[in-house]
Amino acid sequence: MLALCATESSSMPDQLSYAILGRGRWSEKIQSVLAGHGRRSVSIAATRAALDEDEAAYRARLTSAMIATDAHIAWLCLPPGPHIPLIVEAAIFAGLHVIVEKPWLTSSAETARLFETAQNAGRVVAVHYEYCFCREVETWRRQPQGGAGMQFHGRFTVDRPDRLGISAAENLGSHLLAIWEYAVPHAQVAEIHCGYELPNERRVWLEREGKVTGAINFLSNEPVIQRFIDRFESALHGADFPLDLHFADRVAAALSELKAPQNAKAQS
Repeated sequence: MLALCATESSSMPDQLSYAILGRGRWSEKIQSVLAGHGRRSVSIAATRAALDEDEAAYRARLTSAMIATDAHIAWLCLPPGPHIPLIVEAAIFAGLHVIVEKPWLTSSAETARLFETAQNAGRVVAVHYEYCFCREVETWRRQPQGGAGMQFHGRFTVDRPDRLGISAAENLGSHLLAIWEYAVPHAQVAEIHCGYELPNERRVWLEREGKVTGAINFLSNEPVIQRFIDRFESALHGADFPLDLHFADRVAAALSELKAPQNAKAQS
């Protein structure tokens, strides 16, 4: 069994650095954002398990690779799958904090185990639902009663095709449900519409008795990734960070409920 390896002192350095796991367009985007935000990053592209590599060897190899980067935070720019909890655990064993790209599709039991592992190691693990930090979403969150008595509607469509083999409901709908869970968790989810190869639309709104009471178009170029980075790094100094694994598990549960009628319809 791997032992936890502390790679930093109890006081966090002023300049944090990142190990970026994965390759492709999104990992390049994150590296560019980090560079523009004055952060150092190192790429780890070899994230797939070899054919002859069991789980323990795979986890140990990635742990060693992350230790070698001398980074403080691992950012998993990878699609979901059974490899994600293994890599999260490897990062924790390497002494790193962790950011995981959405959607989070790991089981509740495994999520709880990872949360406990991270907590025991003094590490923060978060899922990158960056649109929660849009200014208007934050305004929604400050309203009393969490949207009780309202209906939540969300639409997220993109003109590009699916490149990762992730359903639109999981890839795009998880963003909408994250906004709902973060800002107005007591509102009723009335509509979630997602799709690829459609006109670009990123919009959420609230209704009360059929009348729109608030609408947010998040196609604008707000620096939400930078805000996520700042909020996450503040959590490493003890500040509260809401988009943790418990939050991701609630979003995943809402996503499962959303998909359940669709699955039942497909089987009928």
